[in-house]
Amino acid sequence: MSGTLTAADAAACASRSYEVQQLAARVASCAEQAGAVLAWLGRLELQDWQSPAGRAYRTTLSLQAASLRRARDGLQDAAAVVLRHAQHVTLSSGRPGY
Repeated sequence: MSGTLTAADAAACASRSYEVQQLAARVASCAEQAGAVLAWLGRLELQDWQSPAGRAYRTTLSLQAASLRRARDGLQDAAAVVLRHAQHVTLSSGRPGY
């Protein structure tokens, strides 16, 4: 395989890069949605829970919020990695195996 990049190769690579960028945007959107749910859970946690059952519910909300926060953080990290990959797809054009 020669080291030259044809117009068709460049177009295909740009298309793949665009698709990967779209995936990164979808992952980032999921992270934003998780953030919105976290804000909603936070508002629920701040309510005045006075009964033992209410306090237990608030504790459960806190545990769920912590889990969702970790998931959101993972989604944010994933979106950044996928976006970097999209940039590498563009840079790797013309290299065999990509």
